[in-house]
Amino acid sequence: MKKRIATATLTAALLFSSISVPAALAAQTGEVQSGVNMRTSPSTSASIIRNLKKGEQVTVIDKVNSYWYKVTDSSGKTGYISTSSQYIELKKDTAVQTGNAVAKASVSFRKAASTSGERIRYLKKGEQITILAKTNSYWYEVQDGNGIRGYVSTQDSFLTITGSIPSNGSGNNGNSGGGGVTAPELSTDAKVEKIIAAGMKYLGTPYEYGSNRNTTTTFDCSDFVRQAFLDALGIKLPADSRQQGQYVKDKGGAKTSWKQLKRGDLVFFMSYKGTKASSYSGIDKSKATISHDGIYLGDGKVLHTYSVEGGGVTVSSIEGTHWEYRMVFGGSAL
Repeated sequence: MKKRIATATLTAALLFSSISVPAALAAQTGEVQSGVNMRTSPSTSASIIRNLKKGEQVTVIDKVNSYWYKVTDSSGKTGYISTSSQYIELKKDTAVQTGNAVAKASVSFRKAASTSGERIRYLKKGEQITILAKTNSYWYEVQDGNGIRGYVSTQDSFLTITGSIPSNGSGNNGNSGGGGVTAPELSTDAKVEKIIAAGMKYLGTPYEYGSNRNTTTTFDCSDFVRQAFLDALGIKLPADSRQQGQYVKDKGGAKTSWKQLKRGDLVFFMSYKGTKASSYSGIDKSKATISHDGIYLGDGKVLHTYSVEGGGVTVSSIEGTHWEYRMVFGGSAL
């Protein structure tokens, strides 16, 4: 019996130790193979942040030991998951081994060196890229892990330079820095990205109703929104969600459907009455009292905090949930 136990223990140890990934791991993409818990620390007794779903992609930041990876999900949450190939497959072909920069926060990746240039996608926090040239004072020409070329802001709030970068160049589109290229730091788009990046750094910060506006140890909904704007741009929004709603209304352009919202807009909700749409039927939303707000991220997602049970600052889906049925209006605070 003792021999069987020893053999089983040795087999398990070999299985875990046979994963062919270097201990000093460059950040790369991993694809979840089956549902796996992402935890707050590298231990099965640690709290669960969330369950990663099959097909979901994460950025593997580090291999802590033979059993655990440190990863970041698409919403910017960081945690730990098993290294077992049953749960995750590393996409070695997409790793940027020669990258010289890492995205600090979600940032627009565009086809041209201008805020009016078509957006290819958003680079994710922790994603490695290669800077090919510094087009001008405001834009880098870069290549992502899939070989796609585009342009990102040179603002240091978006990128961490990890290696040497080429001397100033014109880039592939012929822009040389003149020609009326808009400075990202002066644009609404860049301001939005700074606000979202500022908010994302508080993911997981505990919820507290009526939180102290002079600290960042806990937040309620309006305190969190206010802090994101304050950190990013020095803008001091009103202290509660109803006043923030009026602030947005006063700027004009309030929208009553989340599908009309733009990334970075504030979105306002009435009180919870149930999970079904029927719970809110017949309510005149124009007269409803605002009880909650958050920052719209795009793609039907809202960055906010609403309860202790909800895990503090988090990202939630709007479509088909009570958040959609509770929405009163949304709009820009810029």
